[in-house]
Amino acid sequence: MWSFRGVTRTGQDFAAFVAERQAGLLRFAMVLTGDSRLSEEIVADVLARSFERWDQIAVMDKPHGYVRRMVVNEYLSWRRRLRRTFPLGALDELVEPEPDHADARTERAQMHAYLAGLPVRQRACLVLRYYEGLSDQEIADLLSCAIGTVRSNISRALAALRIDLAVAPPHAVLKET
Repeated sequence: MWSFRGVTRTGQDFAAFVAERQAGLLRFAMVLTGDSRLSEEIVADVLARSFERWDQIAVMDKPHGYVRRMVVNEYLSWRRRLRRTFPLGALDELVEPEPDHADARTERAQMHAYLAGLPVRQRACLVLRYYEGLSDQEIADLLSCAIGTVRSNISRALAALRIDLAVAPPHAVLKET
């Protein structure tokens, strides 16, 4: 490792990795968590841990895949920690939602709400399949489970979403005045 004015080559490599991949990792974490603050915190924690081990991670075939797996693991551990720490009661009735007049944003918010109602593994499988575009084998490798488990999780998640969408009230259409 060489140094130039106090900046190591490893630090420069990691900085380049972060510059290239941080936005994508944040989007991925946002889809997983449904919460922008939590997604930022998870990505920051993962990048901090990645920097400590960057010499080992950088030489891997797919360092981005490894860091993405770290994000998934951190998300799963956050969900477990939150379940132990916070009450499971719904507080949505106590909080007034912010008005959102953009259809695309509203649909995205509704999809986040539907995804938030899914079990953690099913949600992770859906996000990895439809957001990241990974195959069953890649998802199984990432989550350390069998391909059949991935397919089962995706099937059950889609079935649950179909039920949620069938029960959901129709979209309110804004009329121009």
